[in-house]
Amino acid sequence: MSNKDAFLDSIQKGYTFKGEHFKLGCAMLDGEVVTGADVNLPLKTMNRHGLIAGATGTGKTKTLQIIAEGLSDASVPVLLMDIKGDLSGIAAAGTDNPKIQERYQLIGGKWSPAAYPTELLSLSDEKGVRLRATVSEFGPILLSKILELNDTQAGLVAMLFKYCDDNKLPLLDLKDFKKVLQFASDEGKAELEKDYGKISTTSTGTVLRKVIELEQQGATLFFGEKSFEVDDLMRISDDGRGMVSILRVSDIQDKPKLFSTFMLSLLAELYATMPEEGDMEKPKLVMFIDEAHLIFNEASDALLKQIETIVKLIRSKGVGIFFCTQNPMDVPPSVLGQLGLKVQHALRAFTANDRKAIKQTAENYPTSEFYKTDELLTQIGIGQALITCLDEKGVPTPLAATMLVSPRSRMDVLTPAEIDALVANSKLVKKYSETIDSQSAYEILTAKLQEAAEKTAAEQAAAPAKGGKVKEEKSMLDQVLDSSVARQVGRTAANMITRSLLGALGLGGRSSKKKSWF
Repeated sequence: MSNKDAFLDSIQKGYTFKGEHFKLGCAMLDGEVVTGADVNLPLKTMNRHGLIAGATGTGKTKTLQIIAEGLSDASVPVLLMDIKGDLSGIAAAGTDNPKIQERYQLIGGKWSPAAYPTELLSLSDEKGVRLRATVSEFGPILLSKILELNDTQAGLVAMLFKYCDDNKLPLLDLKDFKKVLQFASDEGKAELEKDYGKISTTSTGTVLRKVIELEQQGATLFFGEKSFEVDDLMRISDDGRGMVSILRVSDIQDKPKLFSTFMLSLLAELYATMPEEGDMEKPKLVMFIDEAHLIFNEASDALLKQIETIVKLIRSKGVGIFFCTQNPMDVPPSVLGQLGLKVQHALRAFTANDRKAIKQTAENYPTSEFYKTDELLTQIGIGQALITCLDEKGVPTPLAATMLVSPRSRMDVLTPAEIDALVANSKLVKKYSETIDSQSAYEILTAKLQEAAEKTAAEQAAAPAKGGKVKEEKSMLDQVLDSSVARQVGRTAANMITRSLLGALGLGGRSSKKKSWF
């Protein structure tokens, strides 16, 4: 048997599956496509997570698009984290061109354009479905993690959540939680300490400052009603294809805490609400995180630990998580070891460190008698990749240098008019567009303080009529206004007004360049 025949036999045995699958491309040997050496992906192991890696400009995003299309065609819902803002084109049909026809003459099959059922999601004021969660749903543990609190401060947050639960004070948005913090540090301190233990004013002040920091990154838009329901990510379109939900986060790339907040909430909600499924014929949802190396580089320890835990456990819930990054070394080893599918695009060897990283990357892939993996990593072209996945028995497939199929949807973004049309036809936009401000902790505590202040004022006004000596006491409202928290809020408001006026007059201070997180 010739080397080429042995290679073809190896690929056909490794990538032929009994269950549902879709074609990702055709394997190559010595730089040439081998006819009949189709590389398929089995749906049964797509919940074992995956990695799409490669240098900038090698085609990672298009590979992500191809896999998302294959999943949608197989009635699997998909969630795409669109950090660069270049994935919306999946909602529109692609356009044929000579390069596509040339590629299909080599890999076999026929290309046809297709637009995919798409929903645009947003964490901010971008057009699309607004994603929100209440503070109560987020919970004291996750809130403490995202605020990076120590054990004492986290204990205070847990105490305040318990107090609110016991006294029917709904924590819906951040202004509710801030009001409770202010109440616990001043007027309500004695009441809380009687039933829940000692409260440190220093701790409440620190937590309040961290909440304000979170607000400054836009978290006010995320916390509140109406809460997004996880089931709306797992919809099937009228034509039977899986819905592709695109979370547009390009406008919050310099707000890592906001993105971390959302990721923690989503992963925890998925794990908490979805039932155990075991091994399924195909996943219930697959999530793609584009530019994941930036998340791992900038994310808090809490987010990293949460991702590691979820990746290990959520497979049994029928959910797959795919990371799209520049180098496998960007992904923590504890996460990398859990990724069943690996798609490796070309890497660049410009420096000694690059060459060292390439050798380390090659060691993450199965050994092959047909390839010198470390050399091949620098030689494969755009639209080509090294691929290995898990077969239906969970065994890694042979390493295959693959010429990939082309996306059937548009390899470009939607126009503003097309985005407007997509949003206008969305049922979820109508469902989640209204901002609800129900009576919650802020309103209840404000009313309670106002009632106490009015009672104190009434008692003081009645004292002269009885001939008694009026005692010079400040009303509760005055005490609130004179409190250190109120004075700090006043100073902050004054500073904000001053900065706004100076900015309007063109006299603002130094302009600080935003650090791009993504």
